[in-house]
Amino acid sequence: MNESPFDALARHYDEWYDGKGKVAFKTELAALRPLLPGLPKPWLEIGVGSGRFAAELGIEQGIDPSVELLALARKRGISVLWGEGEETPYPHHSFGTVFLLTTWAFLEDRAAVLKHIGQLLKPEGVLVNGYLDREGKWGAGYVEKGKSGHPLHRHARFATYSEVRTDIEAAGFTVTGTWSTLFAGPGGLTEVEEPKVGYVPGASFVVLLATLK
Repeated sequence: MNESPFDALARHYDEWYDGKGKVAFKTELAALRPLLPGLPKPWLEIGVGSGRFAAELGIEQGIDPSVELLALARKRGISVLWGEGEETPYPHHSFGTVFLLTTWAFLEDRAAVLKHIGQLLKPEGVLVNGYLDREGKWGAGYVEKGKSGHPLHRHARFATYSEVRTDIEAAGFTVTGTWSTLFAGPGGLTEVEEPKVGYVPGASFVVLLATLK
């Protein structure tokens, strides 16, 4: 079991959601919540982290490679297992919806993860990928932090909308919907933003829905 870079910073990472990241997190949730009623169950979050998204959205199960973050997720009532997205212990066709929420940048082998998600999903299942876009103000800022040796962001590979969509479609999915939000930068976000339909350049948080072809 390899140590995750999140292990040493787990509590600091988790506290961000109640502090500097509070409004940003609420903005991301505002883009996701309207989608939930139409998503087939059961639900799984790959890269569940400390369970912040799962607890707010009602995602029952999660998997993550950080032991320390999983401990926090368990305290939030999420049923979690240790593991990575390329290979999980769940049987094939177990889930109606699989979520990737701010996880995309930290996936080592995106093609392998997407292939495995396709195996995990039931027929007519849905992938929800909410990622931080490299061309938005938040993503661009994290890229610069990574270049400066930030202990977390130096491990990240942030992508653009076209790159993310290309990867998803190459894995055999059809993108059925896109929403954009988080246009204000870290220093300028003072209230929750409303999501916009489609990909809008400048958005930092973009959500794609996709189904298997």
